[in-house]
Amino acid sequence: MQNEKPATLLTEGSIWRKIIAFAVPIFFGNLFQQLYNTADSLIVGNFVGSDALAAVSSSGNLIFLMVGFFSGISMGAGVVIARYYGARSGKEVSLAVHTLTAFGLAAGVALTIAGVLVTPQILRWMGTPESVFPNSVLYFRIYFAGSLGFVMYNIFVGILQSIGDSRRPLMYLIISSVTNVALDLLFIAVMGMGVGAAAFATVLSQFASAVLCLSRLMRAKEEYRIVLKEIRFDRNMMRQIISNGFPAGVQNSIIALANVVVQSNINVFGMTAVAGCGAYSKIEGFGFLPITCFALSLTTFISQNLGAKEYGRAKKGAKFGIFCSIITAELVGIFIYIFIPYLVQAFDSNPEVIRYGTTQARTVTLFYFLLAFSHCLAGIFRGAGKSMVPMLVMLACWCVIRISYITIAVRIVPVIRTVFWAYPLTWSLSSVIFLVYFLKADWIHGFEGQAGA
Repeated sequence: MQNEKPATLLTEGSIWRKIIAFAVPIFFGNLFQQLYNTADSLIVGNFVGSDALAAVSSSGNLIFLMVGFFSGISMGAGVVIARYYGARSGKEVSLAVHTLTAFGLAAGVALTIAGVLVTPQILRWMGTPESVFPNSVLYFRIYFAGSLGFVMYNIFVGILQSIGDSRRPLMYLIISSVTNVALDLLFIAVMGMGVGAAAFATVLSQFASAVLCLSRLMRAKEEYRIVLKEIRFDRNMMRQIISNGFPAGVQNSIIALANVVVQSNINVFGMTAVAGCGAYSKIEGFGFLPITCFALSLTTFISQNLGAKEYGRAKKGAKFGIFCSIITAELVGIFIYIFIPYLVQAFDSNPEVIRYGTTQARTVTLFYFLLAFSHCLAGIFRGAGKSMVPMLVMLACWCVIRISYITIAVRIVPVIRTVFWAYPLTWSLSSVIFLVYFLKADWIHGFEGQAGA
């Protein structure tokens, strides 16, 4: 790597072109990922019914609760790999890649065991309606039985994105998404199987995408190539990965726990509320696409440029990414606000389901710009090696304050809209805190000491 100039480096050339070129494939990748996830709900809702839709739709928060910690660790590893890649330190890149792969294998096995065992208890704790409880347990257990597939897929995509390659993950995800939809239609629409088949189709598709990513990494010419016999834990590299990733992992799990509390309050309003809010959550996933693609892009962009000591370039890229994300997110939010009744109807034509989904959307969508701002700042700070900052801010705002608000407010005003307001209120608070830190704190200096490069 020392004698060549990798095409995926984000440390040279036009800032806006590099960020956009990196972000666009991530956007479309996330789009297909969302289609991948939404296919289950659309097909189940139309071919099986509202009870089955509620069982599948309640899955998001529980799945993120279980996988969020491991995803955070992977995110931290991506920062480490991007930093060394930007610094052109090939030996450390290889060491980090193989250590992360070893971690992913161990995490996938652990998550499989934990997910299958604890799913029923968590669903009961969430107050899942009895009418959908058996289907929910079946869906989650099959989903978590395939944990190794989606853990390794996220690990491999993280490696590719950290070295600036966002195009190949897009191609693999398109193949996986088409496979998932085709299997859903085959199992459910043609063969008349239930929600378990939807989970099984998702698992098969995730393994397919993981295998495609691994194949690419094993054929790579550069130092991020995976050699099976070199997969092992390196103590020093794992320490760096944990140091960067543990705060993000804790943050993901705690936020997911808070959202499980939100979901448990929605469950109180019955099956149609669960189905309506679940349908909106799938639509919301599309609204979050510009947010997540720019946040991920900024983490890699900042990591590579700080690794290369391009401090001024890192600051300019941060401002550009924030601006693009909040504008795009707000435009998407306005679109969803206007068309939400028709969008929910695609999942379920039950008027009560449509009413609940519309109420939630028209409470939160105009505040998407705040969510975009918070996520972009969090991505910037992670890329700068300051992952404790977003962890503490989001732990306080999106967990402690969110749960406290719901616990108190719902007792005072016991309507479902009170639950929905938890999101824009806590997004606003985190945005203010992040803005103050971004403007006042020195979030770049001191990075070299953390990098170890």
